[in-house]
Amino acid sequence: MLANLFGDFVKGSNFHYFSSKIREGIVLHRAIDTFIDQHKDVLDLKLMLYQDLPKVAGVAVDLFFDHLLAKTWQMHHVQEYQTFLNDFYHHNSEIENDLTSDFKQFITIFRERKWLDHYPTVFGLAKSCEGVSKRISFENKLAEAPDTFYKREKEIEAVFQQYMEDAKNHFSVINSIH
Repeated sequence: MLANLFGDFVKGSNFHYFSSKIREGIVLHRAIDTFIDQHKDVLDLKLMLYQDLPKVAGVAVDLFFDHLLAKTWQMHHVQEYQTFLNDFYHHNSEIENDLTSDFKQFITIFRERKWLDHYPTVFGLAKSCEGVSKRISFENKLAEAPDTFYKREKEIEAVFQQYMEDAKNHFSVINSIH
């Protein structure tokens, strides 16, 4: 769980000095990013949203999909959402000592504030968009993304469901090969 999330904090291709477990998480994170970035329906969705959310449509889609995954968790995972979150919040991993200090600080706050508890809610989507908007180095409309989401909710949900089906098939094939 941590190694995959850590993938957002590692830039470039020089990550050989991390443990094999962390490298595995980074590679998985990047494979998921590549799959979503190349998915035709997702690309079409980003183009559709670009008028309302210039420069940040892709970021908005990631946040929308996080929200929808949390909201429809039981359709995609055998474990109850809250049980999964409690496991994540209280999980102590042997890899934590090998993670960077900025990630450790992030994950501590992430766990203390139980951010994932809010992902399935309207409040959680708004807070996610607002928080990420503030971290982007240029002026953007990401804080307004929830309005766009609710205006286009049916289309976004349809793309999300198709993407999830395709992703499950894609990654189950990869796992069966390894």
